[in-house]
Amino acid sequence: MTNNFKSGFIAIIGRPNVGKSTFMNRVIGQKIAIMSDKAQTTRNKIQGVLTTKEYQMIFIDTPGIHKPKHRLGDFMVQVAENTLNEVDHILFMINADEGYGRGDQYIIDLLQKIKQPVYLIINKIDKIQPEKLMQLINQYKDFYEFEEIIPISALEGNNVDHLLEVLAKQLPEGPQYYPEDQITDHPERFVISELIREKVLHHTKEEIPHSIAVVIENIEKNENDKLLVQATIVTERSSQKGILIGKQGGMLKKIGQQSRRDIEALLGSKVYLELWVKVKKDWRNKQNQLHEYGFRLDEY
Repeated sequence: MTNNFKSGFIAIIGRPNVGKSTFMNRVIGQKIAIMSDKAQTTRNKIQGVLTTKEYQMIFIDTPGIHKPKHRLGDFMVQVAENTLNEVDHILFMINADEGYGRGDQYIIDLLQKIKQPVYLIINKIDKIQPEKLMQLINQYKDFYEFEEIIPISALEGNNVDHLLEVLAKQLPEGPQYYPEDQITDHPERFVISELIREKVLHHTKEEIPHSIAVVIENIEKNENDKLLVQATIVTERSSQKGILIGKQGGMLKKIGQQSRRDIEALLGSKVYLELWVKVKKDWRNKQNQLHEYGFRLDEY
């Protein structure tokens, strides 16, 4: 570590599905935030830690800011808004392919109330023509006085190193908050539950994704020195349970097999994964069940 070591907390905000989790995973170099083409993938603040000899950046991937439809939605938006007051820098990420939307204006209005420097990150530039990119830059310049506007492709890696260089120059001097080999502040149970939830999002249709939670019931070594992970997928309706289990258990088996591969890569150990599906009606609107499944606003 150098004498002038720098460190800081960087929030990533934006509308749902702009690529915040893809960016986080690209920067950290390992999957800690789940990715999906369905909106509202991230529910909690996920902190990713990037450490070099010169600096430590703690990235906070917030839930996509949107108009809430239930108590879980209220929680997600509140987490994202609270984060803005706790960080050194803010990355406001937009989807180049979609351009300006009403949700962006809501976020820009929020940003007017804070003092931290804000960088506009135009993601998914691999999907648009250069002329459209220039139009977006000129359009957003008029909305807010950004510290800098940086176009990137989180998926392809374009310009991500440049973004990190810009942030590194602006970081304040500070301590190393986490050990250099630590990439997230979340416990293994949380990351494992997110990996399973990612597979559910990937394989199920629109009516299921946001009505599920994944609860890790038990993690232990079995007699063959394999790690036994037992988890329950909680959903709101019996019809959704049927879809999740699938014909002759085929869907649940597919979710389990793909989840197990990711969990083994994360833990560096052979894993035996047991999955169950349980129905808890309207759990997203019940405070006690939100707390039970890990959504506690008082922790943020």
